[in-house]
Amino acid sequence: MSGGVDSSVAALLLKRQGHDVSGAYMKNWINEDGVVGHCPWMEDIDDARRVAGQIGIPFQVVNLMQDYREKVVQYLLDGYGRGLTPNPDIMCNREIKFGSFRRWALSSGFSAVATGHYARRLADGGGAVEVREAADRNKDQTYFLALLGQEQLRDARFPVGDLEKPDLRRIAREAGLATADKKDSQGICFIGEVRMGDFLKAYVPEWPGPIVRAADGALLGRHRGLHYFTLGQRKGIGIPSNADHERYVVVGKRTADNALLVAFDHADAPGLFQAEARVHSLSWTGDPVTAARGLEGRVRYRDRRVALAFEPDGAGGALVRFSCPQRALAPGQVLALYDGDRLLGGGVYA
Repeated sequence: MSGGVDSSVAALLLKRQGHDVSGAYMKNWINEDGVVGHCPWMEDIDDARRVAGQIGIPFQVVNLMQDYREKVVQYLLDGYGRGLTPNPDIMCNREIKFGSFRRWALSSGFSAVATGHYARRLADGGGAVEVREAADRNKDQTYFLALLGQEQLRDARFPVGDLEKPDLRRIAREAGLATADKKDSQGICFIGEVRMGDFLKAYVPEWPGPIVRAADGALLGRHRGLHYFTLGQRKGIGIPSNADHERYVVVGKRTADNALLVAFDHADAPGLFQAEARVHSLSWTGDPVTAARGLEGRVRYRDRRVALAFEPDGAGGALVRFSCPQRALAPGQVLALYDGDRLLGGGVYA
């Protein structure tokens, strides 16, 4: 229970279905360094505890701060330090919620871990589990589950996956839950209300370099560090528009000379759109796809699924060719793979 309305209703529904339910808050990050941001973990714990009391279930706080720092925060900082754009939300699901926390739950005698994710979990008679997109496609969160494995999914439950968000709010209000009208959390939990750039400034050393126009190599300015930028970024580059009010966009990072590559934000900007991409570290929710075939992919959260040709390389990676060029595929981000609305797995852009 995160202290939000989604996990609150998830607990309520399970209780109503007759399950023996306990609430737990994962204490991952409290900004103990006092460097940046405000993570409202104390308020969230209070909200989660209050809802558990309203539902009539036990509640406890599980301290996973060490695992979180080692498996998520360090992954984030290492990635940005190497010029990548990592996805800590997806890693948190794999390594913490359905990793460390799941192991704690099973060792404590629980049979499954339920969350407030908008996703549908279907089990066949043989024990295999598949994940399908949520009933509310505007809230669907299967993208963030793309790196989970079958063993993790067997122990996972997603009670709100068949609900539309307005219906979920209505259930919470009718039950009088303290979180019924609480605003949805925005951004990454451990960073809180601080910008990513401020967080990185506190933990990743700056390494200034040139800002170069990709088309002709012209020097346009200087940057404070490549880790502050990602492909497709238009704001905060520090270069003014031209006389025609055309804006620059980040199209690449050249590590050889620590250069940030930019171009005018046009469809033909070099490197901005890609018809194909390589992914590595493939992970499958069920049986792996081992032969070339047509699939669909979600290139980032909130994007619609797009048709693609999937060609595995036999070494844990694949070449994907998109039916239409995709904008700003940042190395380190995740491509989620689907067969229709069924989540198959995912891989990391090289």
